[in-house]
Amino acid sequence: MPTSEDRTAGRARYTQLLDHAGRATVALRPAPGTSGARPWGSGVLIAPGWVLTCAHVLAASDGRRRDTGPDGVFGVTFDGRVVPARLVYDLSRPAPDAGPVAARADLALVRLLDPETQHPCAWLSDQPATLLEDAYIFRGHDESGGGTGGDGGAGAGTATEGDGGGAGAGRRGERVVREPGDGRAGRVAGKAPGAPAGPRAPTPPVDPFIAVRFGARDDRGLQFGSDVRVTPGASGGPLLDCDRGEVVGIVKGRHQQDHVGLAVPVTALRGLGPEHLVEGAAGAEGLGPDPYHALMSLHDRWHWAGQELGRAAGPTWFDAQHTIMAGRGRLWGVQERLQALDLLARLPAPRDPLVVEAAVGEVLERGERPGAWLLRTWRDGHGALYQGSDPYTELRAFVHYLRIVAQRTADEVRDAPGDEAAGVREQAARLAEFVQAKAVVLQPQDRRRIGPVRRRPRSVLVEFEPLFYDEGGSELFNWSVSEGYGQGQWLRVDVQESAGGVPFEQAREQVLRRLGGRLLRADGDAGPGARVRLEVAVPEGHWDTAVGQWEVAASTRRTARLRPVGPGRAVILRDQGRREQVDPAWLRRWQGLAAARELEALRIPPRPGADAGTGSAEAIWRLLETAGDGALPALCHTVADGFGRDAVGVALDTGFPAGLWPAHGHGEERVCDAGCEEFHRGVRELLQGSGGVTRLPELVRQLRAKAAEAAEEGTHWARELVLLYDDPEDPIPPLFTDRPQVSPR
Repeated sequence: MPTSEDRTAGRARYTQLLDHAGRATVALRPAPGTSGARPWGSGVLIAPGWVLTCAHVLAASDGRRRDTGPDGVFGVTFDGRVVPARLVYDLSRPAPDAGPVAARADLALVRLLDPETQHPCAWLSDQPATLLEDAYIFRGHDESGGGTGGDGGAGAGTATEGDGGGAGAGRRGERVVREPGDGRAGRVAGKAPGAPAGPRAPTPPVDPFIAVRFGARDDRGLQFGSDVRVTPGASGGPLLDCDRGEVVGIVKGRHQQDHVGLAVPVTALRGLGPEHLVEGAAGAEGLGPDPYHALMSLHDRWHWAGQELGRAAGPTWFDAQHTIMAGRGRLWGVQERLQALDLLARLPAPRDPLVVEAAVGEVLERGERPGAWLLRTWRDGHGALYQGSDPYTELRAFVHYLRIVAQRTADEVRDAPGDEAAGVREQAARLAEFVQAKAVVLQPQDRRRIGPVRRRPRSVLVEFEPLFYDEGGSELFNWSVSEGYGQGQWLRVDVQESAGGVPFEQAREQVLRRLGGRLLRADGDAGPGARVRLEVAVPEGHWDTAVGQWEVAASTRRTARLRPVGPGRAVILRDQGRREQVDPAWLRRWQGLAAARELEALRIPPRPGADAGTGSAEAIWRLLETAGDGALPALCHTVADGFGRDAVGVALDTGFPAGLWPAHGHGEERVCDAGCEEFHRGVRELLQGSGGVTRLPELVRQLRAKAAEAAEEGTHWARELVLLYDDPEDPIPPLFTDRPQVSPR
């Protein structure tokens, strides 16, 4: 059990921390210029321009909204100043369409109206509160009676609440604390931390902070006991865990029955959403569509900026935390946390909280079991990794987690155009570099384990590799299945190789028996609700493969029903003859299609009569070589042989990366008819306003879905539509499996 000397020594380590917490604590009161008005309660500055408090502080004792100035303006007092502010978010009010059991938190966010106001910020914990040995509650104080003094902050003036009440004993510049379990008030002589030397005018008694004994946590929030009365005005102020140097709760009050103190955990902020924006606070005053992510990003980036070289500011909250944590032997210390959270704050919010849960589950090896609390952002996932492990295990967990975040964030924007996506890729690369620097101290087996973090696949590729012809003239094949991650990065996950190979139809049946489960697994890895693209690479002579009509198992059940893949996911055909060496004409055509304002169907005319000799072939070459940037070949002929096969070959040789045709087009013995006209008309309509070549796979999928459901007249032609789609910036993998592949890292 800690002795009195131990506790005194502990407080000495906390001097700087208590000073920072006191200066970040504010009082909420009527609008500036209102005389004789009492403060309503407290709050804490947590991000530039933002104060966190309890929602009930902004309501009078009868439940009505406090009297405020025009447009709801009231005052926030800190550092000897009263600055105008306004309530922006109220978490105690659920969304209008929420049910009666919707979660509510007695929290509110107040915004300072002057964006140039300079002020300190407290550090909010990223993890749920546990048992605390050294904890303090703070309350804001109102400068009154002409007292100013820039050092006062939360420790200056008197503390009162709407119901009046004393504020403890002591002179200005003294800290009156209650030793946990002592039963007597103790006075620590000397000026308050950060107070300037010299005589000061006498002021009313003040108790800047109170030591408390932490109790437990239940559905009411954090419970704590104190040997002194929680003085009026403390509601809305911070509950500080000195052992971790973090604000873990917002003081709510004292329970009337068992008289324990209550605080709202700061992790309850994770429930903050746009629905909590109060009326009249929209526009520039809000934090956007994901206010929690935006708020905590501001918080973490502000604290990191405080450590920039050349800043004239004095000791920071981080410096105080570093003093407390020194000598504990942590490999993941406060400096690693500070930088990691800054890097995470620069990334976009995860697209789904389940992505965060999955990353934490992978690191902690807990499978699909959900966490004990909601994880909304990458910051929350970081806080979930403090498991009381030994320092090495803890370091390994954080490195692994950040590696996953960097990779998955990069995957989200890997192919996205524009400066915003480029900026995200740059920030993800910065996080990956930080991870690499921290991983050098890990043991080799852990570096190997963390290295190949499993990416989110964007596609599954089936590749048919032609071998030779058997004695009967039938072409034989091996096949493989790979997961694709963009930019030519693939990982083979299934392969069927034999010296002799099998006929194409047999190879296709082998693939279909396994493809359903493989697609489902890839969908699961890609994220909730995802459907990865199916790509099928075939050699010349098999460009008529009706991949969109392939039927695969709809689930992993042994007797699962078969469903066509085309209506449910994007399906494309690729040329097996194009690989990692990108032909200049191929790349040039792709770039032209990508830059074209609109796409245009280029109808390949039917072969003239046999008496035309070789002139028809030359005509096709000229047509394709001189086609505009937005041209996309469209054929109604069969492409399995004859004229259609030759035309596709010419299109590929002249660099075309995409084309459209029916799986069962007509042969040379039949001239084009009304069905052909319907096909070409449908292709023209498909390409009109398509928004670019990269949208084609999804547009064709939507068209297949309409045709499968017979939802629209005149779409039946699309049921066997084949889309050749060869992205030269994402070439298929090398031919030989014994060559190294890029692993999904």
